[in-house]
Amino acid sequence: MEKIRTLIVDDEPLAREGVRMLVEDDSEIEVVGECANGHQAIQAIEEEKPDLVFLDVQMPEINGFEVLEAVSDERLPTVIFVTAYDKYALRAFEVHALDYLLKPFTRERFTQALERAKAQIRRRGDAELNQALMSLLKDLRQEKNYLERMVIKTAGRIFFLSVEEIDWIEAAENYVRLHAGRESHLVHGTMNKLASRLDPAQFLRIHRSSIVNLKKIKNLQPLFHGEYVVTLHDGTQLSSGRSYRQQLQSLLDDSF
Repeated sequence: MEKIRTLIVDDEPLAREGVRMLVEDDSEIEVVGECANGHQAIQAIEEEKPDLVFLDVQMPEINGFEVLEAVSDERLPTVIFVTAYDKYALRAFEVHALDYLLKPFTRERFTQALERAKAQIRRRGDAELNQALMSLLKDLRQEKNYLERMVIKTAGRIFFLSVEEIDWIEAAENYVRLHAGRESHLVHGTMNKLASRLDPAQFLRIHRSSIVNLKKIKNLQPLFHGEYVVTLHDGTQLSSGRSYRQQLQSLLDDSF
């Protein structure tokens, strides 16, 4: 049986050494290289065409995800992500059925991930795992595009407003008005463009003229024809548009 050609990628020398020590006694594994950064990893994957890569996610300059994006036209290897991400970020790997090791990990957890990877390599067509990896990268690219803060220019000064502080947004001709607590800020732009840049898990468009922060909603009062009165925690009341009733209904269906 051919050995599983394995690449170890981590910017920390001790981390690379730790992984190598854990695999060196495995007769099925052949370590074909170690990489200390993303540039080296891209070159090694293209040249060595490994079957398995232990890939550190958080590296300077080029991170693990960017490494995979750079070699996406090549035959992607099976990947075990090595990460210090918290449990919420790890859901991305779990959703796409991709394995990961959360630093610091135990020998038992390492062995579990390695055995799963071996089984995948033995049984797979490449297409199944490639599709999972590409789907993860697509989701991450979309997340990168979501706004985290907005530039506000007013009264001769410029400051940043975190989108989490926004209660709701209303259309104002060629501008949008951002309501955040007791303050409001006028920003040049359209509702359509802004809506496309906001995380749909955090903001919901309820009318052609209004978008609300889901965390700021206190209650919904149904009206006729699928319309609602949306009341925010600060007492603001907004009316939903009939054409947006499906979005609000989806919100209700997701509730307990």
